[in-house]
Amino acid sequence: MVDRFNIRVYFVIIEDQRVLISDELIGGKPCMKFPGGGMEPGEGTVECAQREAREELNQEICVEEHIYTTDFFQQSAFNAKDQIVSIYYRARLLDQQRFNSSDTPFSFENSTQSFRWISLKDVESEAFTFPIDKIAWKKIQDLYHRT
Repeated sequence: MVDRFNIRVYFVIIEDQRVLISDELIGGKPCMKFPGGGMEPGEGTVECAQREAREELNQEICVEEHIYTTDFFQQSAFNAKDQIVSIYYRARLLDQQRFNSSDTPFSFENSTQSFRWISLKDVESEAFTFPIDKIAWKKIQDLYHRT
């Protein structure tokens, strides 16, 4: 029985016709998703995206606009008591990239998270692990780079 909300906030960075992807090991399973994570008590959604960027990328971002918020029921894949609400923002790095990224998927190097840039034309929604990310990616395609 679902009895609480788990609010997730993600930032979508698109530069030079590429999108930043986060590859993560979650519960021992490799997952492709957008960078971001859980909102903390006393925090707004934009503040959450900015904090997550500092924690994950060690960089500041500028949150530019809201893209999508979950508009359907999604039970957590990790905790049956949680209903997931995901919020996606388009953002940009405030300075030069300082985090490591790889062209190889899931190149963890002593970590459980790695980042990679993927050409917009090479990203399919089905490549994302989580259902909400798949829908968000379709919205992003419609908004930003389909011609």
